[in-house]
Amino acid sequence: MPTTSSPIYRAASAADVPAIVALVESAYRGESGQRGWTTETHLLDGQRTDAANVEDIIGRDGSMVLLAERDGLLVGCCHVEQRGNHGYFGMFAISPELQMAGLGRALLAEAERIAREQWQLAAMRMSVIEQRAELIAWYERRGYRLTGETGAFPYGQPRFGIPRRDDLRFVYMSKSLQEVTA
Repeated sequence: MPTTSSPIYRAASAADVPAIVALVESAYRGESGQRGWTTETHLLDGQRTDAANVEDIIGRDGSMVLLAERDGLLVGCCHVEQRGNHGYFGMFAISPELQMAGLGRALLAEAERIAREQWQLAAMRMSVIEQRAELIAWYERRGYRLTGETGAFPYGQPRFGIPRRDDLRFVYMSKSLQEVTA
């Protein structure tokens, strides 16, 4: 599936929901997720998202699912949402076959640009499972810092996955968008 064309970015519509769910599941769960480095299969079983969740995100005011397409194929997505004076970044997925090729970095930069330029937001925030040290380090290399805040993992809610261990929790990261240069 490798391609060399630059990604095209656009906001998702309801028609994109099945492809988004398939991409997110392929990047985080099951056998296909193990081909990329973003897999959570060592931490969680079950689903990562579902059609109802993605439809809700797309339909909310101040919220969008940003898509990255190459040669007409969906290769990446993320959720970006306005929350007060900051943006929230989540549901970040890159096709496992294309991970480590710079597409994730480019999609994150596009999400930050939208939050900064279109929504005039001062910062971007996100939550990451604390046990995902390699992912936390990846975000730190992109200017995100741990805030010191933590949050409980939603145990007992299988729509977020079925935990394989009992010590999961979220850590929060933030990045000032004022420091970003074009």
